[in-house]
Amino acid sequence: MPDDGHSRRRVMPFGVPDIDSQLTDGGLRLDALHEVAAATPSLRDDAAATLFVAGVAARAWGPILWVVRRRDLFAPALAQSGLTAKRVIHAEADDDAGVLALMEEGLRHPALGAVIGEVRRASPAATKRVQQAAARGRTVALLLKRPARGSGDPLAVSSSAATRWRIGSVPMVGTARPRWEVTLARQSDGAPFAATAIACDDTGRLAPVVTRREQRRAVSEILRVTPTAEEQAEAA
Repeated sequence: MPDDGHSRRRVMPFGVPDIDSQLTDGGLRLDALHEVAAATPSLRDDAAATLFVAGVAARAWGPILWVVRRRDLFAPALAQSGLTAKRVIHAEADDDAGVLALMEEGLRHPALGAVIGEVRRASPAATKRVQQAAARGRTVALLLKRPARGSGDPLAVSSSAATRWRIGSVPMVGTARPRWEVTLARQSDGAPFAATAIACDDTGRLAPVVTRREQRRAVSEILRVTPTAEEQAEAA
């Protein structure tokens, strides 16, 4: 069966060699909890972290459960990262404990492709329960750690998450797709790393950053192998 990006599989590669080659499993495990935080409390970085999560969920199969404490998700932006409104089931909780409890409940339903929760704080015990719930199936759990006032680093508290990410925006000039600084702060059985990637497209996929030298090399290679008009006429 062709890979349409919404199949049940154990690992989801990002398609960016600088990231996949440094991940222990070659991509994100879909039977695990993954934490994502903004690199800084700025709105730009917070949006980048949210869209990074949306891109991952977009490439999971089926409906997505997104649990929030406040109704600030902007559907058109999520759609630009591949996650259309018709796939998202919204749930609202009163506090962080409620978000985590709804995530656990959602992960028990095999019909969901991903379960996302937004919290400011999560205890090690709570993340362990969510990780255990995710490990029972192939519904990826994504915990978006929102910055809490005066709390410092959102990833300071230990966690049972398989990976922990920081996403920051890279200043750019022009109208090209944004670039993100993607930092893996922790992974199970692997080393941390940082890489720059082009932000998610409307299929939820990141793209590698191509340097001008690489672009010129690719163009030269195309021109070298592309037959001229005269050669095409002779071949016909």
